[in-house]
Amino acid sequence: MMLGRSTERKYGRRASIQPLPSLKDKDKENEDPSSRGVGGGEFDEDGDEELKLVLPQSSSRISRDTQEPFMGVKARRRTSMYRQYRGDYLNAASNQVILKLLEKQGDRHVLFADSVVKLSRSGKIKRQAFMITDVAAYILDAQWGNLKRRIALQAIEKVCLSELSDNFFAIIVPSEYDNLLASTRKTEIVTVLIEATKKIMGNPLEVVFSNRFEYYVGSDSTREVFFEQVEGSVKTRFVHK
Repeated sequence: MMLGRSTERKYGRRASIQPLPSLKDKDKENEDPSSRGVGGGEFDEDGDEELKLVLPQSSSRISRDTQEPFMGVKARRRTSMYRQYRGDYLNAASNQVILKLLEKQGDRHVLFADSVVKLSRSGKIKRQAFMITDVAAYILDAQWGNLKRRIALQAIEKVCLSELSDNFFAIIVPSEYDNLLASTRKTEIVTVLIEATKKIMGNPLEVVFSNRFEYYVGSDSTREVFFEQVEGSVKTRFVHK
């Protein structure tokens, strides 16, 4: 446990996630063009204490079907509903650098790999590669050249998301520090994490939905993130504590 970290956390609604949908049960859909990025948001730093980010939202009314993975707890864009799950979007399982890394670490299978956006400790936005295997989650640089972080699945306490249609998710790791990431494939990422941790731990990973939560960025530093529905978008505000 890192010194100075408070173990007391306040969260909102909790939900169980259903297993990944079977491709043979769904008609093939075209890939959502928005899956190539987190959206045309604008990120501004407002002084030393507050960061703001606004992401566009679909103008269509959000459907809340009982079959969707977040079970109506989180609002979702219509274009993201029932998207096919492919898992390895970066062909990581065929990358020799990645295969050597996984062999060294003892991982056996790549369950998910894709480009994500990471909010750094300094508040900068960086595009990096995110990978989930049967035993760990990885953050690497966008060219796969450097391993930034390896998180054992057993170390992940929970995942936090808002109830709105933004792309953010926070991976909470009490023994180290947390990561806030953004991806249009957040539903698939969270579902894969749940299934992988359940195979290791026997219990599903806890998923918490709240429009306000804290995450620990290290060095006794905490950020609180606020999500707010505004006209045509979701406004996301970060406050350093």
